[in-house]
Amino acid sequence: MFEQGQDSAEQGELFPDSSLPDELVGYRGPAACQIAGITYRQLDYWARTSLVVPTVRSAAGSGSQRLYSFKDVLVLKVVKRLLDTGVSLQNIRVAVDHLRKRGVRDLARITLFSDGTTVYECTSPEEVVDLLQGGQGVFGIAVAGAIREISGTIHEFPAERADGLEVDHASDDELTQRRNARNAG
Repeated sequence: MFEQGQDSAEQGELFPDSSLPDELVGYRGPAACQIAGITYRQLDYWARTSLVVPTVRSAAGSGSQRLYSFKDVLVLKVVKRLLDTGVSLQNIRVAVDHLRKRGVRDLARITLFSDGTTVYECTSPEEVVDLLQGGQGVFGIAVAGAIREISGTIHEFPAERADGLEVDHASDDELTQRRNARNAG
């Protein structure tokens, strides 16, 4: 499981405008699917098999809604990209277990590489050189790039708190405020 207190502080560093104020803020399944580019069927299967479980609120019976944190959505995006490049779900599980141990700030500094069989982590140029010397053709997924993509679209989706309180949208940036005002009127 993710350490929620630690992730909340790191999300604050990634989002200095406090758009994700605490560990109780999350995104429902349909929004998480659209942001990560996956189907609801994939999301449901991955949650039931514990590949990517929602850390804000898990489903508690029929009619309850899972809530996925920013980090959960990021991991969903990475899983989707690894699947698209042919990595097996078994190997993706190993990579996800490794990612779970990282904070959001650490994730922004790594790039994942794969030859289609194995998933490698790269945190410095020297590691890339070592990987390529093995003669394997590899591709990279920059987690920071996925963070930027998610950051650009996540504000278009409604966030909600697991405790039922209102999410403070007053901290939205000016463009988001204008868009919301235009859509409301």
